[in-house]
Amino acid sequence: MNREDFPIFKQDLIYFDNGATTMKPQCVIDSMTDYYSNYTANAHRGDYDNSMKVDVLYEGVRGKVRKLIDAKDASEVVFTKGTTESLNLVVFGFMKNELKEGDEVLLTKSEHASNLLPWMELEKEIGIVIKYIPLTEDNEVTIPNVLSTITDRTKVISLAQVTNVIGDVRPMKEIGEICSQRGIYFVVDGAQSVPHRKVSVQEMNADFLAFSGHKMLGPTGVGVLWGKKELLERTKPLCYGGGMNTSFESTGDFELKEVPTKFDAGTPAIAEVIGLGRAIDYLEEIGLDKIESYEQELKSYLLARLKEVPKIQIYNEKTASSIVAFNIEGVFSQDTAVYLNHYHICVRAGNHCAKILKEQLGVKNTCRISLYLYNTKEEIDELIRVLKDAEHIFDIVL
Repeated sequence: MNREDFPIFKQDLIYFDNGATTMKPQCVIDSMTDYYSNYTANAHRGDYDNSMKVDVLYEGVRGKVRKLIDAKDASEVVFTKGTTESLNLVVFGFMKNELKEGDEVLLTKSEHASNLLPWMELEKEIGIVIKYIPLTEDNEVTIPNVLSTITDRTKVISLAQVTNVIGDVRPMKEIGEICSQRGIYFVVDGAQSVPHRKVSVQEMNADFLAFSGHKMLGPTGVGVLWGKKELLERTKPLCYGGGMNTSFESTGDFELKEVPTKFDAGTPAIAEVIGLGRAIDYLEEIGLDKIESYEQELKSYLLARLKEVPKIQIYNEKTASSIVAFNIEGVFSQDTAVYLNHYHICVRAGNHCAKILKEQLGVKNTCRISLYLYNTKEEIDELIRVLKDAEHIFDIVL
């Protein structure tokens, strides 16, 4: 789908590592080059044409994000460096001031490090209690398991909508309703969902949503934290400096600007935000429903073909996303990845920043194939051809 829009595929390259980052269409590259070539200026600082053009384009991307995730207002959109910074802003800018010792935060063992380590640090700092929602035999989250983990001390549930290894799609609408009814904050990691399917923060009853630009055809170094406005108003910035204050005095008194500008200390990632805006346009021009449907078709084909490979072990056959985790019996996952690289096939190997998932899966490292809109059945056929010849893997690896 639209493969010709991506200049990198002029190379001999089969790219199956879209959960880590995605390739960039020419239109995104051009939008950033246009800024650097034709109207470079800082944002929110100049009274001349180029600067005012930057202001309009930069702020306009908040509106594109608002529409993409079905938020109420563009002022609820905060630009960050990515999902990691967004979740850290939630934990240390908001939750640190709202939670107290003994308050419970519910996670799962299949979460990404970005949705685990900040909470673990907060546990050390103020004494919150982390609890893990049990997963099913298929490594999925169910409503009964969520309900069985909640107590009267549960204050937060923080989950990926789609996990980055298992690829399970969580019942977020139902979990959000539970949180809303019980006064529990609901934090959503959307890094693996926003690029692939329609997401509605209102339908999920979410309080915060985090995602990254580079996983959705946009540039690196830019991401989004969406939050309900009343919560963002109570969130403290993690960075202070120019552009985010209305005044400060030698007495130490200062006043911050309103949401979302109070989070824009220093010169923002202007070109990156503009590139993100163009990536959103591109995805919506194709249609996220169409993208999701195409990915499901590819995944079904991939699973059927993988079963032809001798000694293949698939860990998440039943999940609904475009992610497949596998190993070849007797072969270390990194060796499989190095072997595939010899044929210019890119997959991810290791623990995928989900280091405690091994307690659930019973295996520490896996190979991961994560599909996206520009992948093809022909690429899958080549992958299978190479994997079927894996008995010669060590001739190449060694």
